[in-house]
Amino acid sequence: MSSHDPVAGPPTEPYLRFDRVVVRLGSKDVVSLDRLDVARGEFVCIVGPSGCGKTTLLRAAAGLLRPAEGEVRRNGRLVVEPSREMAMVFQDYGRALLPWRTVDGNVALALEAAGTPRGEWPGRIADALRKVGLQAHGQHFPSQLSGGMQQRAQIARCLAQRPTLMLLDEPFGALDAITRQGLQDELARLAREHGLTVLFVTHDLEEAIYLGDRVIAMRTHPGPDRPSLAHAIEVSIDRPRHQLATREDPTFLRLRRELFDHIERGHA
Repeated sequence: MSSHDPVAGPPTEPYLRFDRVVVRLGSKDVVSLDRLDVARGEFVCIVGPSGCGKTTLLRAAAGLLRPAEGEVRRNGRLVVEPSREMAMVFQDYGRALLPWRTVDGNVALALEAAGTPRGEWPGRIADALRKVGLQAHGQHFPSQLSGGMQQRAQIARCLAQRPTLMLLDEPFGALDAITRQGLQDELARLAREHGLTVLFVTHDLEEAIYLGDRVIAMRTHPGPDRPSLAHAIEVSIDRPRHQLATREDPTFLRLRRELFDHIERGHA
């Protein structure tokens, strides 16, 4: 692939690399990749129809499953299991948080799992909650929070872990439009401020273009001669972006049309 191939990614050494990866369910290929490179600090959004393997791709990146063929490497090291470098945010925030723990207690889960000395917990928890605007809600239980606040708590738990890679599986899909837009801007800001590498799965083409440095479209029923990655676009829109002005930008509208037409033709 050429150094400018938007699927292969930047020509520099990638932070995350999928190399000839095949993931199977029984005898069926769920994901089949030639190569996908993700640069350090890059925000990559993944779109495509249900059942095309978007979540499976995230699980392979996380080390939660091993491919039948090929390999996934992070920082040049083979990914064989979950790592403290990685944090995952799920769509179902209600199940992601423990209802019997306060917000502080839920954020502490990441520190417990990492073996962080207890003396560091209060500062790390307070810092993570401040970053997502929940500093006044540490003693509240999940049932006392709105859906958007619960998702912020889940993101805070991930930030307390101090990851370099964040994997998000349709994290805002169940939220109302205003809350979703606020969290989109917050996530974009946090990714920039902390230099996070992000893989973000969504069904929303506008959300993908608004957030991403690149958008990858996946197709269903992949195979040896039909790779999962069907199309990719570079999003050359300056940051920070604005919910109204960016979505009215001619480049945004052109990219939305390109993605929509591609998926409508059935190529994804």
